[in-house]
Amino acid sequence: MINYHEPLFRPPSEAHSLIIQVTLGCAWNKCAFCEMYSSKQFQARKEEDIFADIQSMSPYSNHYRKVFLADGNAMVLSFDKLSRILDQLNTTFPRLTRVSAYAIPKDIEVKTDKELQILAEKGLKLLYVGIESGDDELLKAIDKGENFESTCHALQRARKAGIKLSVMILNGLGGKIFSQQHALNSAKLINKIQPEFLSTLVLSYPYGEDHFIKKFKGDFIPLNTIELIAEMKVFIGNLELSQSIFRSDHASNYLILRGNFPCDKQEMLNRINGVLDDPANAQLRPEWMRGL
Repeated sequence: MINYHEPLFRPPSEAHSLIIQVTLGCAWNKCAFCEMYSSKQFQARKEEDIFADIQSMSPYSNHYRKVFLADGNAMVLSFDKLSRILDQLNTTFPRLTRVSAYAIPKDIEVKTDKELQILAEKGLKLLYVGIESGDDELLKAIDKGENFESTCHALQRARKAGIKLSVMILNGLGGKIFSQQHALNSAKLINKIQPEFLSTLVLSYPYGEDHFIKKFKGDFIPLNTIELIAEMKVFIGNLELSQSIFRSDHASNYLILRGNFPCDKQEMLNRINGVLDDPANAQLRPEWMRGL
């Protein structure tokens, strides 16, 4: 069995996947809002240790169809190493249908088009990317290390290579000062990428609001609940997606929204309008039920 290096994180949709840690922590680990891997120093695990974890699960080889490569950004590994890991997974798990991982755009960008295509052919079918925002000013304020163009170019290349994308925008990330431009430019970026899956989370403060503000490079005034939902109206209202599955049902969200674009766009906007028109009777997730 695998002895994981805690803490261990995975997307909600990977609940039934086998998790293999190929890196520990996050290679960037500078984002003002993120504390996921603050207790870890980044390192790429040795190939023999990764293979030993894979081999330890071989008695269950017919059980697993999906594998998630942890921790924060497995795509930071070289093409050659990722390719060998995928080969080992395919050899060990004959019923494997999908391998997925977290990724940041800069790690996609250093792979050639042909390398991305080969990784997809070997089973790397889905990348989870925390875009957070499409606004360059806000991305700089949170020290994301990416901008509109770098994110757009990398993710378009991944899709072209046959890798599906699940991307995330962080509601409330810029507070009141950046709210409008955050919503508009995020929608603009998403429209260019056309991801298969899109989700939104609400900015949270695991170490307190003051801790986040100290790391935020600029002035920050948090949005209240209704202002968060108003920002979502601007974001969703400006989305023009041809075929994307949308989820805003993470534990951090006050208003739970689920739908497919474009067919459910107006229905979701109607739900948002219902909250904004009558906040007192809005059916929102109570504070005690919210979490990271």
